[in-house]
Amino acid sequence: MINADMPTSLTLKNIPDAVYERLKAMAALHRRSLNSEAIVCLESVLLPNRVAPSDRLARARELRASLPQGPFTAKDIDAAKRAGRE
Repeated sequence: MINADMPTSLTLKNIPDAVYERLKAMAALHRRSLNSEAIVCLESVLLPNRVAPSDRLARARELRASLPQGPFTAKDIDAAKRAGRE
């Protein structure tokens, strides 16, 4: 059993040159080490539903800001639901 509190090491061998160069470039772009960039890449693929609360909150605020301002009625909601059905 793997202890979740204890980081585990992994050594990668025979990484294709193109993959290595891309990882190196992305690490530089994000100001991360190669190791940190590799971990972020693996997490994004293997744990895609894991979103930081701050990212989720920022996205909710973006969506809210994009909505029309002002009061709207049930009639407005019904019209929006019907839009595109016709």
